[in-house]
Amino acid sequence: MDGKRPLDRRTVLAGGLAGATVALAGCSATRTAAPASSAPATALARARPGTPAAAFARLVEGNRRWVSGDLHHPDRDPNRRQLVAQLQEPFGSILSCIDSRVPHELLFDTGLGDLYVMRTGGQTLAPVVTGSVEYGPLTSGTPLIVVLGHQRCGAVKAAYVALRDGTPLPGNLQSIALALKPAYEQAVRKGGADPVETMARAQVTLTSTALRSHADLAPLVKKGTLAVVGAYYWLDTGTVEVLDGAPS
Repeated sequence: MDGKRPLDRRTVLAGGLAGATVALAGCSATRTAAPASSAPATALARARPGTPAAAFARLVEGNRRWVSGDLHHPDRDPNRRQLVAQLQEPFGSILSCIDSRVPHELLFDTGLGDLYVMRTGGQTLAPVVTGSVEYGPLTSGTPLIVVLGHQRCGAVKAAYVALRDGTPLPGNLQSIALALKPAYEQAVRKGGADPVETMARAQVTLTSTALRSHADLAPLVKKGTLAVVGAYYWLDTGTVEVLDGAPS
């Protein structure tokens, strides 16, 4: 989608690691453990699209339902809870802001065990955040990462004002402002009527580009087994707009 056109107008949302993988696998249990559930054995496979395009399409469909109000509330019953208790295989990883108005499982109409979710102020990156984003793709083959910015981001606005006025934010909030400085500088260069929104969108693109080119993720992107998508959530409409990286 371009500009503010709605999501359905675009064909979108359409090794050295071996030891680390074993160590991390405890977070998602073992694949041999049998879930105590009356749900069909194929339910987990159905819930997890295997390609970036299929995972992206699942999110697009869910967001359309969120916008229209025709929610399906998938993967939210006791059978699903029991099924994923022993094994999780989310089909997407979402890096977004801490904002309470951006509830990922709701706005994509997904459920339990469908998404890894990381939140930082303004989608800022740091080594521990990047490691958290890498977890799904590197340990269980999660095929999709979405960097999700949003309209009227308070973290971006506070950082913009602090950087513009040269007034540091209190406590560790200043570290967020410093991490957002490249997006601020880009917004200043571009100008426009609403520099805070320009900065917020720039931050999404900068972050998604950084992840897409990261040493451990870039080979998966090149091979086509992983897509890193930059997207923007409109609080007013509930629509997710794709900015870059949509898989074909």
